[in-house]
Amino acid sequence: MAELIDGKKISMDVKMAVKEEVSSLKERGVSACLAVVIVGNDPASRVYVNNKKKACELVGIESREYALAEETTEEELLGLVQKLNADPAVNGILVQLPLPKQIDEHKVIERIAPMKDVDAFHAANVGKIMIGDYDFLPCTPAGCMELLHSTGIDVCGKNAVVIGRSNIVGKPMAMLLLHENATVTICHSRTKNLKEICRNADILVAAVGRAKFVTEDMVKEGAVVIDVGMNRLENGKLCGDVDFDAVAPRCSYITPVPGGVGPMTIATLMKNTLTAAKIQNHTAE
Repeated sequence: MAELIDGKKISMDVKMAVKEEVSSLKERGVSACLAVVIVGNDPASRVYVNNKKKACELVGIESREYALAEETTEEELLGLVQKLNADPAVNGILVQLPLPKQIDEHKVIERIAPMKDVDAFHAANVGKIMIGDYDFLPCTPAGCMELLHSTGIDVCGKNAVVIGRSNIVGKPMAMLLLHENATVTICHSRTKNLKEICRNADILVAAVGRAKFVTEDMVKEGAVVIDVGMNRLENGKLCGDVDFDAVAPRCSYITPVPGGVGPMTIATLMKNTLTAAKIQNHTAE
């Protein structure tokens, strides 16, 4: 049976390290501040924003929330982002996705100043990740790497398969694995022989957004499985992209859902906000 990778514990370790650094910065007169913008009343977005607020409180980062009405125009949102860009007290800006249909997400992401883009979604930050010379990493892929490192397994030379090619998880996840010298295959809805490709993976990352998509016959004996999925079943229970009960007996390590990747995403956001504050206040090593 696989050993569970405990995202709750590992994320708390990351947050405690951030808390210590935030406290040390405060002694030098430097504070860290994260501005979170939420548009509309999406229930899942509200939960995420509340969790981010709690994490900020825990680590000592100031949290500012800007809750805008569903009918907010693109122009109004871009104007707010511009104000936050210009505010020296704000170190990180996060606009919670998804946005209402009248607003172009791409335009909003591109308006955020790259040095305040703690989600690392801006094209400038994406480009830096591509060449391996970055200030911030996207929160979910970076969290996944932290979970992989916690197993003590060396990524170098391993066959890694990422299912999913989104800009937020799949593509940057592949780049981070590549930076650590894994041999990486990205799979998606058009991939042929998906099962065979997945069965060769020493490290399998599922980020496809479909409940229990990864089945036992897709997983190599002894593989490390990282489940990024967060899906709600008809009975209201949360489950990942991996059929956990069937797959776990084949793995050496596996992340649970909930309690795996999810907590790491927010812990990495705290880390990115701290990094932004250090860079902007010229205290980064």
